[in-house]
Amino acid sequence: MSEHKRIEGIAAPLLIDNLDTDQIMPKQFLRTITKEGLDRGALFDLRFHPDGSPKQDFVLNRPEYKDARILVGGANFGCGSSREHAVWGLQQLGVEAVIAPSFGEIFFSNALNNRLLLIVLEQEQIALLLQASALNGHRLLIDLEQMQLSCGSLAFPFTLAERHRKMIVEGLDMVGATLQLLPEIVAFEKRHAAASPWARVLPINEDNHGQMA
Repeated sequence: MSEHKRIEGIAAPLLIDNLDTDQIMPKQFLRTITKEGLDRGALFDLRFHPDGSPKQDFVLNRPEYKDARILVGGANFGCGSSREHAVWGLQQLGVEAVIAPSFGEIFFSNALNNRLLLIVLEQEQIALLLQASALNGHRLLIDLEQMQLSCGSLAFPFTLAERHRKMIVEGLDMVGATLQLLPEIVAFEKRHAAASPWARVLPINEDNHGQMA
């Protein structure tokens, strides 16, 4: 059984409506050419004072939420620009799932394509879960087999496209999911080349630069 079928851990309430991707990952942290070190930039202006010292009253800096694996957000979480760094930064902080009433459309796609689970619940359901988790060490359980989010005896179903559920369960990003289809891709290329040899593209090398055959 894959370890990704269940996400269980501390859930931190970050109940800020319209939290945009510039707040999740400020622009000054986009200058890297790798994904490394983005945890430092994630939610930087919310987590730190201008001098770099932690804001003690911010939820993720409080001892009870230090190891949060789940964020409970406000409406329209992740709105704003297309910024995959926002997803990568949250993941590097240890966040595996975000629960909110709604998400920014581009952030929603970026997150699920990078295996950051997003769950949409009604505002009333979220309030009940937070109340229950406060009595249970701030912990929630996400079951990707039962498609259910629970805390103690309280449970709510959620929906997720099967493609995204499979990617999260099997630990695949978009590249990994595509490579699983490699035999079908190769077979299609062969059929296409046989049916339309005039359109066949040569393998790219220094001489032909991917020109038509």
